[in-house]
Amino acid sequence: MAPRSDADWLDAAAALAGRARPLSRPNPGVGAIVVAKGRVIARGWTHAGGRPHAEAVALAAAGEAARGATLYVTLEPCAHRSLRGPSCTSLVIASGIARAVVGCEDPDPRTAGTGIAALREAGITVEVLPRAAARASLVGYLMRASAGRPHLTLKLATSLDGCIALADGTSKWITGPEARAHAHLERACADAILVGGGTLRADSPMLDVRLAGLEHRSPRRFVLTRGNVPEGWAAVSDLKAPAAFGDAQYLMVEGGAGAGAAFLRADLVDRLLLYRAPIVIGGGRPSVGDIGLTSLDPAHGLWRMTQTRRLGSDHLEVYERTR
Repeated sequence: MAPRSDADWLDAAAALAGRARPLSRPNPGVGAIVVAKGRVIARGWTHAGGRPHAEAVALAAAGEAARGATLYVTLEPCAHRSLRGPSCTSLVIASGIARAVVGCEDPDPRTAGTGIAALREAGITVEVLPRAAARASLVGYLMRASAGRPHLTLKLATSLDGCIALADGTSKWITGPEARAHAHLERACADAILVGGGTLRADSPMLDVRLAGLEHRSPRRFVLTRGNVPEGWAAVSDLKAPAAFGDAQYLMVEGGAGAGAAFLRADLVDRLLLYRAPIVIGGGRPSVGDIGLTSLDPAHGLWRMTQTRRLGSDHLEVYERTR
């Protein structure tokens, strides 16, 4: 087997970062791996509540074996002081790490390049290796840093002819158990979930995670409305309000043609999850309402398919917004 490259190890760290999402908020979910002589010495990811950081976990596990090793980390180690613990930059320097490979510079102004600079000043070789996997693992954190909002996924479960329900609103179940389980896994990766007011009133959805062992990852529930909402829900009336979703980094929009249309019309959807069942409804309720198009030209070139797979008898397509 050929030796693993820096890109391979950094992609592996990005995969570890997925274990931190979304419980690490308000901190980013980071992955870190310590490698010596082509072997993994230790690994870590950001823990719930944001501490300890991925580097702290990995370096503590590595101990003295970290001396002379390489640290692969998806995000630049933090350099600012905190009452919750020492900076990761100081921990890396004290560990004896000889080399660090970083997947993404930290946009947090408290670090923003100073972490990398401090490591280099301490004699550690630092390479910044931009990787799509590293950025993808941090996309919610990066979106909040750049745009002040969470990364938004719109989930649609439709028939082949694009309907989400019969004309009378019946929608249980369009997709099969495998697709529904996958959707619950997606919920577990979000820290906020939203439906429209009509969906809340008609269906009283739970919006929880019903997968064994992941129930504690049920996201916070929001509803797009100007009216009152039940206990345990939060109302959102202005999609673009900076504080609309608190410190959430990952928002999933699940219900209602109107809610989906509102976010699409505002160009706030970053990712589409399209579950399609092999059924034709005809005359049913459309998956998305009017988004303001007056011609087809502006609709082209906005979405790029990044994944497709079978889920039982259903088909999943994932699209990313090209920006």
